[in-house]
Amino acid sequence: MAETQSIGAFLDDLASERSTPGGGGAAAISGAMGAALVSMVCNLTIGKPKYVEVEAELKEVLAESERLRAELTTAIGDDVKAFDAVMGAYGLPKGETDDEKAARTAKIQAALKEATDVPLECARLCAEVVKLSKVVAHKGNLNVVSDAGVAVQSAYAGLMSAALNVRVNAKSIKDRDFAEERLAELEELLSEARSETKLIYGVVKDKLG
Repeated sequence: MAETQSIGAFLDDLASERSTPGGGGAAAISGAMGAALVSMVCNLTIGKPKYVEVEAELKEVLAESERLRAELTTAIGDDVKAFDAVMGAYGLPKGETDDEKAARTAKIQAALKEATDVPLECARLCAEVVKLSKVVAHKGNLNVVSDAGVAVQSAYAGLMSAALNVRVNAKSIKDRDFAEERLAELEELLSEARSETKLIYGVVKDKLG
C-alpha cells in the first residue's frame, strides 16, 4: 500500500483474487491505526492548560507514535515483498542434479526466514504501540480517552494477526534453532501485550464511567 493510496483502493486490493496484499498487510494497517490514534490523543492533549504537567511526556510519545506509524505503513510493502519472494522461490525449477535441488531448497529456506522476520518485526512494532497506548490512556485528554482504548485494541489485533504469519512460515523452516528463537520471542511479545491490553482497556472503561 502506497502512502498515497486511498483506504478504499487498499481494501479493493485486499478483497481481490490476488494473494497480496493479504493478512500481513492488514496486520500492519491495524498497528498503524493504533499508532495514529495514539498520536491523535497526544495532539488533542498537548497545548491544553489542564494537561500542562504531562505535555512534555506526551510530546515524546507523539514522536514515537509517529515513528511507529511510518514504520508500520512501510511494513505493508515489506510483507508483499517477503511473500512474493517465497512464491518466487517455490516457483523455481526443481532441478535435476543434487546441487540444483539444494540451491532451490536454500533459496526457499532463505525466503521463508525473511517471511518470518518481516511479520515478527510488525509484531514488535505493534507491541510498542500497545505500550504507548497505556500512557495516553492514563494521561491523555479525558474527552478522547475512548480513542486510547481503540488504539490499544487495534495495536493488539495487529500483533495477534502478525503472529499468525510468523507461525505459518516458521513451521516450514528446517533451521529449527532459528524458528524456535523467533517463536519464543513472539510468545513473550504476546504474553506481555495480552495482559497490558486487558489492563489498558479496563482503565479506559473505568474513565468512561
